Amino acid sequence: MWITRLKRVRRTILVLAIANLAVIVSGCVLTLVSNSNCDSPAQLFPLYAVCLAACVKLASMVKVATTQELMAITIMDSPTQISLDRKMKYKTWLWWTRFAMVITLLQFLGATYLMFRVSTFVSPDGMPRHCVLGLSPETRGWKQRLQASFLITVCVVALAQCFTGSDILQWRSFYATQDDAWKAHYQEVFDHGIREVLCCLGRREYMGVIEEDEVCSVARLLGDLVSYRASGTGHLEFLAGLALLQNNSQFPETYDEDCMEAPAFHLQEAATFHKFAEAAYTGPLLDVGRNPALFLCTWVCRQGILTPWSRKWRPKLDGDNWWRGHAAAFLKFIDFPAHVLRRGRICSEKCKATYFVVVLHYLRCVVIAVRGTETAEDLITDGLGRACSLTPEDLDGLANRIRVMDSSRTHYGHSGIVEAARDLFTQIEGDPGESGSSGFLSSLIGDGGECAGYSIRIVGHSLGGAIASLLGIRLRCRFPDLYVYAYGPLPCVDQDVAEACSEFVTSIVLDNEFSSRLSYGSIRRLQVAAIKVLSQDPKADTALIFRLARRFLSASKRHRQNDVQEQTTGEAIPSIVVVDDSQEEAVAEMRQHDEEFINPFHETAVSTDSPVSQFIGTVQTRVDDEAPEMFLPGLVIHI
Repeated sequence: MWITRLKRVRRTILVLAIANLAVIVSGCVLTLVSNSNCDSPAQLFPLYAVCLAACVKLASMVKVATTQELMAITIMDSPTQISLDRKMKYKTWLWWTRFAMVITLLQFLGATYLMFRVSTFVSPDGMPRHCVLGLSPETRGWKQRLQASFLITVCVVALAQCFTGSDILQWRSFYATQDDAWKAHYQEVFDHGIREVLCCLGRREYMGVIEEDEVCSVARLLGDLVSYRASGTGHLEFLAGLALLQNNSQFPETYDEDCMEAPAFHLQEAATFHKFAEAAYTGPLLDVGRNPALFLCTWVCRQGILTPWSRKWRPKLDGDNWWRGHAAAFLKFIDFPAHVLRRGRICSEKCKATYFVVVLHYLRCVVIAVRGTETAEDLITDGLGRACSLTPEDLDGLANRIRVMDSSRTHYGHSGIVEAARDLFTQIEGDPGESGSSGFLSSLIGDGGECAGYSIRIVGHSLGGAIASLLGIRLRCRFPDLYVYAYGPLPCVDQDVAEACSEFVTSIVLDNEFSSRLSYGSIRRLQVAAIKVLSQDPKADTALIFRLARRFLSASKRHRQNDVQEQTTGEAIPSIVVVDDSQEEAVAEMRQHDEEFINPFHETAVSTDSPVSQFIGTVQTRVDDEAPEMFLPGLVIHI
């Protein structure tokens, strides 16, 4: 049994454990052979401190290994069920690993203090001029060599432990190639990590939650995205696969001839209303991007904190601060007077969007701007990427345009975005279950309203663009003169819905904007492609995994400057490409040949019985069964 457990220990941990034991033994020997005239407490204290820290480190390593084993066994017993026992086992292991990290820090400080003390008793010529760690300057032979070995070992151990990680045992020795076990493991990792981050941001209500909630759903999805570990692939190997995939990909040098010419009217109108989508970011995020050094000063100025006497002239929005700073920031960015802002909400809750309603009399238009991802709750909404069924009410605006859709089929949307769009509809038009009541927008634009006959434009960026699209689909039946411009939206509806709303929804994607390509299905397919190319490329030596991973994480300047036309999930629907005429016509050479390497695992990696093949088959089946493909809504303009 002990031999089996010992085989599960990481080799680097075994080496460090032996090194810590050597520190303890050599330190005890140096204490016992110390000279009588050099055994003062001041001389021996650094020795005692370093040896004590090594003892505590060994004890903590044993405890961490024990808790790690208990956690792994608990996950293996019920990988698909979330239980309180599993969460407690994970927390116990996590806190012991953090205690071990504290000991590692103390060992580093102790080694630094030890070397400082030694340096004070050594003359410039390198010879000791006084007692050093209990030994007199006249000490020679094995005692001197033991002392030198002790100092070297202490420094090496303190430095090496900073780079070895906190895991004592190999997780793979427990989970092997079990997909569900790896998912459950990383689900716990992400679940606790997200809750701690939210707690640090002041959202303490998420801590201590046992039942399944939105954080748990996001953690489960993230756990699924790290399930490539079941194929025997490590994190660096996966990044290396992405680098190889990037090198081996063939990109078209010309644009698709089937693409239509971009309509000038939509481009001009989209450019006109883009500032409203950008202004909706009333928090510090917009200022961080534009003024990294002085973003705090810029944000304070935009929020109107320096002019509190202007508060009474600013519109009052739900959820705004005392000085109505978000209203001030929005108006300052769009450079319009306060009376144009008629309604809005500043919200920091999950699946609830921040929005602003603006009336532009000179354009006879009402603009609804929906904010994109800015807060931690918005990230939770983004992360709820599982598909959910769309109700007939969600598709109200497609009643007369549903000829391209199969009415007998169930249609899907991004669950977090769908829920946020439903909440926003209730905010603007009231509860759909209340009969005889007129919502805010109907009262404003309907017959007899102040803005009767005005058109509606709904705009948003990223998450806000996706929410705006689903809101527009629902409102279209009530307001025929409605159009949606989504800038870099997330894929949020199935292909039928995306095509059906193309008459009044336009998605605009700038270059290689990643958010418009980000979906559960696309990431899972990217996993399969990266692992497959890593296993099949005979030029990839495993000794170069780290180099390939670093290449992927730090793309070259030349690659970033190249215009790369990538396929997006949204391009399956009618799409338009806009090319900047000032750009060079020719596409530069995009790939350079790698050195000739040999992959020793090439023959075995493509075997039908290998973990890689099993993982690829499992993922492809699960993506098809569990994740209906999400597409960009409406007509796609790719700039």
